[in-house]
Amino acid sequence: MTMKNILLITVFTITNAALQAQSDSLTFKKKVYNYAYRFLNDSVDAGKPKFLLYPVVAYSPETSLELGFSGLYLYNAKGDYINNRLSEIQVFTFYTLKQQYGAWFDHFIYGDRDNWFFLGRLRFQRFPLFYYGLGPEARKEDETVLNADYTLIKERVLRKVATDLFVGLEIDYQRLYNVSFADEGEHPHTMIRGADGTSNLGLGVGIVFDNRKNALNVRQGAFAELAYIHYDNVWGSEYGFNTVQADLRLFKTIRQNQVLAFQAIGSSMRGDVPFNQYAQLGGDSHGRGYYTGRFRDKNYFSSQVEYRWLPFRGSKRFGGVAFASIGTVAPEASMLAEKQWHPAAGLGLRFLVFPKKDIFIRADFALTPEGNGIYLYTGEAF
Repeated sequence: MTMKNILLITVFTITNAALQAQSDSLTFKKKVYNYAYRFLNDSVDAGKPKFLLYPVVAYSPETSLELGFSGLYLYNAKGDYINNRLSEIQVFTFYTLKQQYGAWFDHFIYGDRDNWFFLGRLRFQRFPLFYYGLGPEARKEDETVLNADYTLIKERVLRKVATDLFVGLEIDYQRLYNVSFADEGEHPHTMIRGADGTSNLGLGVGIVFDNRKNALNVRQGAFAELAYIHYDNVWGSEYGFNTVQADLRLFKTIRQNQVLAFQAIGSSMRGDVPFNQYAQLGGDSHGRGYYTGRFRDKNYFSSQVEYRWLPFRGSKRFGGVAFASIGTVAPEASMLAEKQWHPAAGLGLRFLVFPKKDIFIRADFALTPEGNGIYLYTGEAF
């Protein structure tokens, strides 16, 4: 083989490789474009299951900038979207600029004709966060950083006993371990119950009324839950206590694409409760604008109201909300009315990401007497 032929073969090989790489690049770009088009235009038939895997960029005061991936599976039992409600299974992995990381698994699953209802969440995370102490007057200047690993398994297995009415068992397992406070040995927070880690298993019963059709964006209906959970060392709980929890949500369409939503939520605990399982005010769902656990105690009550435009008149994708909330905590239920109440209010922007499933991405800006908070998530706050 002559040098000329060798050069020709080499040039041909390099050229062919370059063309193949360009073709692969174009194919990859086309796949990305097609996926993005299907994602934004919701081209799957309404009755068919829908699975989406997408990157997530979120923000909240607890996390700062948050990066991750979310997998969302939406379906109606037996593909019947006329008679069966929308079920959701969501997996979310994340890493934040505050060096928090973990995996979340959330679901609400309705069986055929609502015969069964499974409602639950799992959390596996390393989540350094701020801790302020106990009670409604916990001072912001007492803020300390709590580092810990955390596991949560909370599940309700409910059976339909009447139209929209479910009764069943509730399981709550929480483990806090590898715990350390930034000011270890210097601050009274380190002396509280459970500060060296704790593992607790609660078993109980619950009753749920639910006539919502789309739990991620309710336009008409109600949800109410009343649960009793007991934690006992007989079945492996380190601390013995019990809790009663109540959650009421009402939704009413006022006019086309305008919804008035209301939620009242409360809990009351008795016994030796570790600090991490005290009721908490604040976060991305209720008490927006307050840091998660900014106020915590054995008894808790809060309410919020939200007016939603989904979407705005004249727009196919963009909407908005206005919301306000108020809540407090106390060592005794009888003292709730006497304690300091913590208000919040704000505005939010919505983007209709899945038109056929009627699901929005939300961006909320909340104001409180202590400051503000920004939240970016999929689905409504409640």
